[in-house]
Amino acid sequence: MEWPAHTSEVRPWSPQGRVPREDRMVTEVTVSIPPMIANLNYEPPLAVFLASEKATTKISALNNESGHQLAAISGFLLRSEAVSSSKIERVNASRNDYAKATVGLKASKDAEQIVAATMAIQKMIDSAKDGAITLEALLEAHHILLKADPIDAQYAGRLREVQNWIGGSDYSPRGAVHVPPPHELVPALIEDLLIFANRDDIPVMAQAAIVHAQFESIHPFTDGNGRIGRALIGAVLRRRNLTTTTVVPIASAMVSDVETYFSLVNNYRNGAVTDFVHYLCVCAERAADASQDSIRALNELPEQWKQVVGANQNSAALKIIDQLLNHPVIDSSQAAHFAGVKESSIYYALDLLVDNEVLEVVSSSKRNRAWAAGDVLDEIDRLNDRLRQTNLKG
Repeated sequence: MEWPAHTSEVRPWSPQGRVPREDRMVTEVTVSIPPMIANLNYEPPLAVFLASEKATTKISALNNESGHQLAAISGFLLRSEAVSSSKIERVNASRNDYAKATVGLKASKDAEQIVAATMAIQKMIDSAKDGAITLEALLEAHHILLKADPIDAQYAGRLREVQNWIGGSDYSPRGAVHVPPPHELVPALIEDLLIFANRDDIPVMAQAAIVHAQFESIHPFTDGNGRIGRALIGAVLRRRNLTTTTVVPIASAMVSDVETYFSLVNNYRNGAVTDFVHYLCVCAERAADASQDSIRALNELPEQWKQVVGANQNSAALKIIDQLLNHPVIDSSQAAHFAGVKESSIYYALDLLVDNEVLEVVSSSKRNRAWAAGDVLDEIDRLNDRLRQTNLKG
């Protein structure tokens, strides 16, 4: 069957507060009404079916590749997804600022948002492993994402109760790219979406793509819709047991060509579902391939570090190295714990690791010092660079 296009309705609009003259002239707005999809079926054409099979094979291989570094690899892939998903929303931070935020040190607002996105994505995906994607988990993930936001904290973890829009003016829907459905329709639309998200009779990649695109059309929150919507892709893959231990950094593939991503999500509203399903399959395949390269590079790092440092078998430095893939950003207390020594005795080992470029000082404050394994954090950029090159090659 063909996928139904969104319908539209004209609703009255009353400007609020002091707004520019052009926005005061807006008296009505055309809102987009997504179809109910809970009971719709989708069967991909052959080319998309084959792309879906290829993507699921690659994802399964990635899921089984972590080996003895399971926690480290899972953490890296989760960070990659959070950083890239945030970049799509123009939330970006330097590597050192992000490192400081991960250990709770003062950092930029963007860095803190990326750390919040990491925790929100983890929550959204982990909640799905029990067999269902729930409204409670969706709201909790959103609360984690925005609870510290200076503007939207008051709306964190709540479905919106106002009209929102994408693009155009800051004061009214004038010139907007998309005006989502009125807020009173949102609860029923989200309930309908979750029924579809929890079905088992839809091809998994198609289901993940449709859930994401439909969620973005509903735009159920005042902010954070893109990041939570992309986390839903991972939640569908986890619920369907395509992933059990890892997160596929699909946003890392999307961020390499944001215009195409936005265009296809927008076209979904016209009923163009197949193009977006195929796009997501390609992104997943490319992300899985690029992640395999990262896994190989990360697994080689501890031995390379040990050879450079030349620490003897029982040294504190070597024990810290053994933990750096799992904990790429540490403070002196953590380092001492890893090494099994008093905190006052750990600084020689930390200095040794800094001198040999295994660690970098990211915060040199006397009260709050932190160190980062730059090779681990930089692998996120290398992953994104590989995906960007792959996208350029087509």
